[in-house]
Amino acid sequence: MSSPYIAVAVKAARRAASEISRAAADLDLLEVENKSVNDYVTNADRAAEAAIVSCIQQAFPRHAILTEEAGRIGPEKSDYLWIVDPIDGTLNFMHGVPQYAVSIALAYRGEVVAAVIYDVAKNELFTAAKGEGAFLDNRRIRVSNTKDMNRALIGTGFPFRRGDDFKGYMQSFMRVAERTAGIRRPGSAALDLAWVAAGRYDGFWESGLSKWDIAAGGLMVLEAGGLITDLEGGEAWLETGRVCAGTPRIFAQLLPLVGKIKAPAPKAEAAEPEAK
Repeated sequence: MSSPYIAVAVKAARRAASEISRAAADLDLLEVENKSVNDYVTNADRAAEAAIVSCIQQAFPRHAILTEEAGRIGPEKSDYLWIVDPIDGTLNFMHGVPQYAVSIALAYRGEVVAAVIYDVAKNELFTAAKGEGAFLDNRRIRVSNTKDMNRALIGTGFPFRRGDDFKGYMQSFMRVAERTAGIRRPGSAALDLAWVAAGRYDGFWESGLSKWDIAAGGLMVLEAGGLITDLEGGEAWLETGRVCAGTPRIFAQLLPLVGKIKAPAPKAEAAEPEAK
């Protein structure tokens, strides 16, 4: 992919991965802090974030950066905003579960135009640039061609914060579980969306997410031929953190089950002609 933004994001992600891999080699020495209930940050998160920020600032000093740990840094009025999650799936990382990733996206005037998600443990590099498609290790990827919900594999994320709508989520979960082949919750929304783009999942939904969890993955889904909206079927998914994504066919069937959109009423069967 020719985009200079992608090249810098890949370089930053690989530098972050070096910090993460170093920490993963000796998890007993990992320093962990509670940001809030069930929300953690480690010294590996901070080291990876610092590596990413340094790389971006060297290449694009006039760009702003939004990071999970440090917040927004750089020029206030820049049209360019990098959206960074140094380790998406920190809890997995802390426990040695190999499902976590570096997520880096670039938004121009509020629209995501470049994305990189690097699965550190599996050494898989997902990239996407607006209008140029989505790729896994330089190989073009597309969403699956699954059409029937009863054959679909759907990704999700469970609520975990106090105050989350657990009851509402479980109702959605049951509706999806009754109609699909299976549901998975590996614990990294960035990778969940990348896997939709790569055709590994047929759909995904989750609420309570942050911009850095979904910015890169959302662009990948779109560039791979999929759809992503908020749970009302609108375009505010990046702002609300409430997302539904999938192949066009599966998305249309998944959104009514998990969102605020009612399923279309079945078409009335044509009346049989009266016997003469």
